[in-house]
Amino acid sequence: MLVKWIRCTVVDRRGFERGQRKWAGLLGEPGFRGQGGGWSRGRPRVAHLFGFWESRAFYDSFMARSHDRLAAAQTGTYKDSQVRLFEHRFDVKVGFRPQFADADVVRVAHCRVREERVEHFTLMQEKVWNPAMAGSPGMLRGVFGEAPGREFLVLSMWNSEAEHGKYRAERVERLALRAQIEADVAAIGGDIVALEPSWTV
Repeated sequence: MLVKWIRCTVVDRRGFERGQRKWAGLLGEPGFRGQGGGWSRGRPRVAHLFGFWESRAFYDSFMARSHDRLAAAQTGTYKDSQVRLFEHRFDVKVGFRPQFADADVVRVAHCRVREERVEHFTLMQEKVWNPAMAGSPGMLRGVFGEAPGREFLVLSMWNSEAEHGKYRAERVERLALRAQIEADVAAIGGDIVALEPSWTV
């Protein structure tokens, strides 16, 4: 599965949201699995979108054919668009499906990992972070993806911001020490995204 992450700064909120509804046209696309997104909790004008495709081949075919027609409705409504593609490595919790209806927030973490630490980082994700997140009340499902250049994405869906906040407060610092995150990661960024139900396809 291919995971697409788009982050942009919105300059015309009403126009952007109107254009967002046009992405319902994705539903007929071969290989399309789902899309959702919303607004950054910390930066009010920043929007995030997450799209899921069966494979890179299906995604490339869509980009060549239909993408520009669907995207035209949002022209001029945003700036500073950043698009990244990640190959699915494994699920966070089991049975990931690209559904957004039962989730309230998405936590996205974007890591650049030191070359000699990729194996350790991946192992810690599987053995330390995944079980901790999977065992947290309110954590629904998630995905761990990799891109060229030792870039990784950890996407987790939560049924409420309160539950995610509890997990952060109670466990993250302890887990980070156990996983030796500072030794593995050269740079880390991320956001909490409040999902907009009308953006779900």
